[in-house]
Amino acid sequence: MTDELAAKLDRLESRGLIEDLVSNYCHGFDKRDYARFLAIWWDDCVWKIGPPFGDFSGHEGIHQAIHDVLWPAWAQSQHVTSNLVVEFTSPDSASGVCDVDCMGLLTDSTDATFVGATYRDRFERRHGVWKIVEREVVIHHFNGFPGTRLTKPETE
Repeated sequence: MTDELAAKLDRLESRGLIEDLVSNYCHGFDKRDYARFLAIWWDDCVWKIGPPFGDFSGHEGIHQAIHDVLWPAWAQSQHVTSNLVVEFTSPDSASGVCDVDCMGLLTDSTDATFVGATYRDRFERRHGVWKIVEREVVIHHFNGFPGTRLTKPETE
């Protein structure tokens, strides 16, 4: 195999692994699977959620954001990411941008809430493993839908 072909295969595999990180962020958060959620972040990561939540650093910051800020604020959520664009800056680093729509129920409300945002990411591969080193969340809108209730489907 030529070096060029090996590099193309590596980039293709890396793109798939990076896509998994973006998906596991959503699954980990929404299903409240902290182990899955934490596994996507390097221990020296930065998660820039911004207003109204704040910015968090390292695994300790991720723990604080999830357990002290976000999960207590959201009774339930469902994230959907789209339009992921990954650009490699070297064989072991990449940047990414994708859009996210999140519908959920805040713990202090009975109305559905909709958040639209963009994730701007930096990914690094260390010791053969890809993870997020930085995620900046740019929130475009954070709106409630008065009178819209999130309910489970009725079972027969």
